[in-house]
Amino acid sequence: MSEPLAERMRPRTLDEYVGQKHLVGEGAVLRKMIDSGHISSFILWGPPGVGKTTLAHIIANKLETPFYTLSAVTSGVKDVRDVIEKAKNGRFFNSASPILFIDEIHRFSKSQQDSLLGAVERGIVTLIGATTENPSFEVIRPLLSRCQLYVLKSLDKEDMQGLLNRAVSEDIELSKLNIELKETDALMRYSGGDARKLLNILELVVSSESNDKIIVTDKKVEERLQQNPLAYDKQGEMHYDIISAFIKSIRGSDPDAALYWMARMIEGGEDPQFIARRLVISAAEDIGLANPNALLLANAAFDAVMKIGWPEGRIPLAEAVVYLATSAKSNSAYNGINSAIQLVKQTGNKPVPLHLRNAPTELMAQLGYHDGYKYPHDYPDNFTPQQYMPDALQNQRLWHAQHSPAEEKLYQRMLDKWGERYKS
Repeated sequence: MSEPLAERMRPRTLDEYVGQKHLVGEGAVLRKMIDSGHISSFILWGPPGVGKTTLAHIIANKLETPFYTLSAVTSGVKDVRDVIEKAKNGRFFNSASPILFIDEIHRFSKSQQDSLLGAVERGIVTLIGATTENPSFEVIRPLLSRCQLYVLKSLDKEDMQGLLNRAVSEDIELSKLNIELKETDALMRYSGGDARKLLNILELVVSSESNDKIIVTDKKVEERLQQNPLAYDKQGEMHYDIISAFIKSIRGSDPDAALYWMARMIEGGEDPQFIARRLVISAAEDIGLANPNALLLANAAFDAVMKIGWPEGRIPLAEAVVYLATSAKSNSAYNGINSAIQLVKQTGNKPVPLHLRNAPTELMAQLGYHDGYKYPHDYPDNFTPQQYMPDALQNQRLWHAQHSPAEEKLYQRMLDKWGERYKS
């Protein structure tokens, strides 16, 4: 039986690797480390199907070092210790440390992660972890501090199109067929930046055709997936589709759909903490300043789930879901911090104005640090205008109110205090 297309197309070298130019492109940080022949432990964080496992295998092949792999779903502490012992015994003097790749490292328990610490710290193994979850939540701090963190992005349209073209022209099976990629929008849309899903869908569509010439169109893709919606979900990507539908239902103010998708997750055995974390994120990102109580309620639901467990935990989760879905929406804070980060990247480290600097020493005071600062509480209504941004950016606006009833009050206060600055 032939391997799946996604496996046949798995890159073997960095030159074949698709996407992640910010990490493995010419001169990028991870590329430099690989080319030097010496890598330190790191964790790859990104959505499914963007090449985390593939990149680990490519690195091991490039460095020609022993490669051990564990799945956090099926491995226990004993398995971790056995691999570390093998790595210790199989290492030659002055040779590179064997690589231990742990897929889905976010599913490792604290004790499993603890069992890795000594080996990583002493260089017995070089750890490469892969996770689809934020490591700050899922990886213990001592282990995280010993690893670099690299964020992988969903593949863009250009990357996906190049992958499709390669598949139909270079794959050992598809290249034998007469395939025309007439339309690819549906392929792109359904795969959502996931290379594995893209190739699985393409293989599904091609396998359903019996004509001498196979013409791939958006309609054919849609019809095939409607007939067999789970057929392309070979690696469990449906999990991510459902959580995406869940979050978008809350964002779209549809409590019925949000409850439905949460029920699907519950019946599928999803970790309640995973659902609760998504609610906290949604409250901050999508409801935001339109209803600040949403974040408090989402946090309370998270705490309640941790305290009362399952199945009763479904009740505070449902309460939070309905509240978030029915709340007014604003992403002004989310947009504001993204704009601020982008501004910092564009403008670099602008100096802090002297009047805002701390002056803990006499010399600093003599140099003018803190001079001219106006203490707002000494003024009426605890406010007086003064410059808080760096000189070169003093008129820059980053937060733009979205005028929901609650946020309108904040905006009007800023308009009252700052005048013209907030009229644009």
